[in-house]
Amino acid sequence: MSRPQYHVAIIGAGLGGLAAAIGISRAGHKVTIIEQAAVLGEIGAGIQIPPNSSRILKRWGLLPKVEEVSVRPREFVLRSYRDGAVLSKQNMVPYAVEKYGVPYLHVHRADYHKILVDEAQRSGVQIQLGSTVTSIDFEKPSVFIRDKPEFEVDIVIGADGLKSRCREKLLGKPDPPKLTGDLAYRIVVSREDMLKHENLVDLAENPAINYWMGPEAHAVCYLLKGGGLYNIVLICPDNLPEMVNTAKADVREMNEFFAKWDPRLRTLLSIVKETSKWRLQNSEEMKTWSHPSGKFALMGDACHATLPYLAQGAAMAVEDGAVLGALMEKIEHRSQLKDVLVIYERLRKERTTRVVKRSTALRETFHLPDGERQAERDRQLLEEEPFEDYPNRWADPVFQPFLFAYDAHAEVEQAWEVYKKGAFPGTYGQFRANL
Repeated sequence: MSRPQYHVAIIGAGLGGLAAAIGISRAGHKVTIIEQAAVLGEIGAGIQIPPNSSRILKRWGLLPKVEEVSVRPREFVLRSYRDGAVLSKQNMVPYAVEKYGVPYLHVHRADYHKILVDEAQRSGVQIQLGSTVTSIDFEKPSVFIRDKPEFEVDIVIGADGLKSRCREKLLGKPDPPKLTGDLAYRIVVSREDMLKHENLVDLAENPAINYWMGPEAHAVCYLLKGGGLYNIVLICPDNLPEMVNTAKADVREMNEFFAKWDPRLRTLLSIVKETSKWRLQNSEEMKTWSHPSGKFALMGDACHATLPYLAQGAAMAVEDGAVLGALMEKIEHRSQLKDVLVIYERLRKERTTRVVKRSTALRETFHLPDGERQAERDRQLLEEEPFEDYPNRWADPVFQPFLFAYDAHAEVEQAWEVYKKGAFPGTYGQFRANL
């Protein structure tokens, strides 16, 4: 039986929007990405691709391309801020492949983005640049773009990130990002410069994810670009002026903040010549991501922005895209379009909410002040076998498989079977009662 083809507009060409475009186009539908930027590209530096993401890339045949520009971290290492003493480790090589069938990877965000752009275009996705969305008609549906004709499609997906115009249109009110009290220094230094310092040689040669945990702050560092670059992210209290979300940073101020931390970290930061500060923001949980018309839904940071402490923000957006693509592959006639977005939200909302909340909670775990609670955290990490809610979330025997074992395609297969058992077709109400 031939399946119908629908036209889907995706607003935003970030990692999540591209993943949705790839998934939906692979399902046989026409996809147009509407992107505000005049030129495609990604800013930033390193990004982590956990097994729940690399499993999707493998299904799409993209994993080999991503691996060519990636590093496989050997392990997670949690350290004391005072002297860098190792408090906990979680192996990733060979553990990730042996347990989950796919690797854990580090990649430069720009490299990852380019691979997804190339695949989207290869799949026939049209990317319309320089297009600022001014409004959305949720009932038609259609998208209004500044200085361009009204754009009518069958489904609209809002993938326009934390500062989402789509979210505000859905809510019918302004909804700016919320302050979290933290900011991030994002830095890249060369491995060559690190090797000039004897106490940095091990960090430069060992592909591990290193975390230093300290009062009100933490640092996370790992190798990029085949080991030629070292990615550094420093999370500190937010001291940016009101209404300023990014700014060139004072390197001296940065070094002064970490003046009493591990000497190796201080040596690493002494290499830094310039950096910027990025305010960390997120959004409040939404009651629903979709419009009652059944023709519009949000995805990614537009509806479940998260703090970066679990390194799962991009992974959640890519999962959203994979689920949307797998569901669109199931459609047999138009009456199912509304059901698809209901199923999508039901499959994704509980999981992403849990990840957002756990990521926020990890901030407290990492940033404990000196005292009894910090000492007890460190004792648990050093002396106890991992347990549920273990301070090293990547070693937590319950939370780790929840994160890493997720299979977007399998989730859709199971949900579609439940959907068909309700009443077929047109089970908008029955599905909510049966899943």
